[in-house]
Amino acid sequence: MSALDTIRVVDLSRVLGGPFCTQMLADHGAQVVKIEPPRGDETRGWGPPFDGETAAYFLGTNRNKQGMALDLGQSAARKVLLDLLADADVLVENFRAGTMEKWGLGYADLAQRFPRLIYCRISGFGSTGPLGGLPGYDAVAQAMSGLMSVNGEAGGGPLRMGVPVIDIVTGMNAAIAILLALAERTRSGKGQLVEATLYDSGLSLMHPHLPNYHLTGRSSPRTGNAHPSICPYDLFATASAPLFLAVGNDAQFRTFARVIGAEALATDPRFTNNALRLSHRDALREAIEAALAGLDGVSLAEQLMAEGVPCGVVSDTAGAACHPHTEHRGMTVRIGEYTGTAAPVTLSRSPPSYRRPPPKFAEHTLEILRSLGYDDERLAALTGTGAVPLALAESAGKPA
Repeated sequence: MSALDTIRVVDLSRVLGGPFCTQMLADHGAQVVKIEPPRGDETRGWGPPFDGETAAYFLGTNRNKQGMALDLGQSAARKVLLDLLADADVLVENFRAGTMEKWGLGYADLAQRFPRLIYCRISGFGSTGPLGGLPGYDAVAQAMSGLMSVNGEAGGGPLRMGVPVIDIVTGMNAAIAILLALAERTRSGKGQLVEATLYDSGLSLMHPHLPNYHLTGRSSPRTGNAHPSICPYDLFATASAPLFLAVGNDAQFRTFARVIGAEALATDPRFTNNALRLSHRDALREAIEAALAGLDGVSLAEQLMAEGVPCGVVSDTAGAACHPHTEHRGMTVRIGEYTGTAAPVTLSRSPPSYRRPPPKFAEHTLEILRSLGYDDERLAALTGTGAVPLALAESAGKPA
């Protein structure tokens, strides 16, 4: 059994943070029903590349889920949702603030009906405060939380990170919050409202920049690949592949100097401890570049790692996907024709499991409704009015 085999999740979320959260829960056994609006999750159309009509973006965060659709603007669809929630443990949603309340589905409404339900709200900024209720996307949160201000080359402009790091971390934070609430429910028997926001998650990622600001009152400058507090911690050219060095302490620095044949660096009074190396980072970089100019980066990385010095050559996406250690760690999932990235967390007795590829739009609608006891007459009424769509609304999905 996986860790969450008995947990039922109703997933009303779209795009990335919420689906990433619910995929994490699903990978560890939770039974997740993904409910999409009539036009589908926006990310079905966020391509190319596409697999048929579905973008890879959607495929990356929606495996192990059953798929159905509801037009929650219709009262009949809201009644279906309430039936689904009757035996659910968790609801995850990321609508604009006030939307669920408008439908009579806000936390206060649902907590009265389902006191054990854990209601997880994911949003850009939360529902209160100066920014409460405003829309948020990952790049906006990167800008406003300070992340973009510290990302980029020294002397250059702020730079968006190449992955939606805040969306992903918000999804992880939401999953953690849900697990905390499930643990607390074993004592109290009650559910609760849990919340994860892009803004809060972005601020939480500002380490060590916010701690440095709290101590000094100064904002951090951009330093490119270099670390503001550790040296050498940067990207260096070699005779072949570029090598990232992450020398975290004085013992590692001495080992590094010996391996590259520059033992004098370890005894140079400018470089004997981290604070001194930071103060003389330009001189140290010049010396390291000279020593690495004739060395092969790939073999050097293997030697340094074997000696306990953290480092690695820069891989592209293909290199990371095809690396032997990626395969060894089981980080590639294959379910029929579907290939994806595996869960990053493993448990020795209750490992993750990969049971379903990402659902096609409304793929499991009839199966789910029949499991709730709906007969053919009721199914026909719901699908006939569009309260329960069986096909994507016009102009949704893959662009022409």
